[in-house]
Amino acid sequence: MAEMISAEELKALIDQTYKVEEEYVALRQSYDYLQSTIEQVIEFLPNAIWIVELDGSIFLQNSQGKGLGGLFETLRWDEQDYEVTFQERSYVIKSALHNEKQLFSATDITEQKRKENLATMGQMAAHLSHEIRNPIGSIALLASTLMKRVIEENKPIVAEIQKSLYRIERIIKATLMFSKGISTQKTPLQWSIIRNELKNAIGYYSYAKEIHFQFPEEDFVLQGDLDLLGMLFSNFVFNAIDAIELDEESEEGSVEIVYSHVDGFHRFAIYDSGIGIVNEKLLFEAFESTKEKGNGLGLVLAKNIATAHGGNVELCTSGRKGFIITLR
Repeated sequence: MAEMISAEELKALIDQTYKVEEEYVALRQSYDYLQSTIEQVIEFLPNAIWIVELDGSIFLQNSQGKGLGGLFETLRWDEQDYEVTFQERSYVIKSALHNEKQLFSATDITEQKRKENLATMGQMAAHLSHEIRNPIGSIALLASTLMKRVIEENKPIVAEIQKSLYRIERIIKATLMFSKGISTQKTPLQWSIIRNELKNAIGYYSYAKEIHFQFPEEDFVLQGDLDLLGMLFSNFVFNAIDAIELDEESEEGSVEIVYSHVDGFHRFAIYDSGIGIVNEKLLFEAFESTKEKGNGLGLVLAKNIATAHGGNVELCTSGRKGFIITLR
């Protein structure tokens, strides 16, 4: 006959069962807490994370990984560290095998590569600008001498040479300024001085259409760097001229600067009647131009100059086509 279990033994067995169950519940809670913590840590990471079973099914991923499902489909299991381009962005992919699961991470390095490329391009452009500056200076001096001696009917040809040299000199100056950074020497300036500088600069700029310029006639004082502010305004006016030149539907155009003083800032709205901007995303990207003959530095430097003067540059988002410049 089977041995009978006493009441005390049955009670002890039941108590032991409850204890095991309590320990199991506590263990399960610890496991859930640990899993939740791991998920939170993975979610907190700035890069995309995937933990994958050997059959290819995803065991765990963060929201960054979920958002890059298309990138996940391209991951290579046989490489541990490589770069890849996906949807016009650059990523570093790292992978490792652990406990029969494949771990993948994708780190977005687009901005880092952009800065590295800009630094390299800036150094190369600065070196070329230094090499070009001396011969351009000699050509400009010879052109000036030639203008005094050439017969009257040939003077327009020399004038066009001087205008082309002026454009090259501006490109060299902009390139060197971009590579070295903006350094301001601020003094009180009358707007009339900047306006006259701007009108002189327009005289050296080549354009074929009849363009009407309207600048603020009232005079006021700005605290700033004359050379930098001259470049700031001329960059926008030259861009406006180019936009008007590209408009095939009109034989003339207009460029207008409207001034106001708002909450301690000088506010300049620069409007033009030229064609619209093709790609707004490229406006303030160095070496990325929205026009064929641009060098991609004009608006970048303009924004940096405005920032150095405590202001900003913005695209007009409503109403007339143009830009808003604010200077403290």
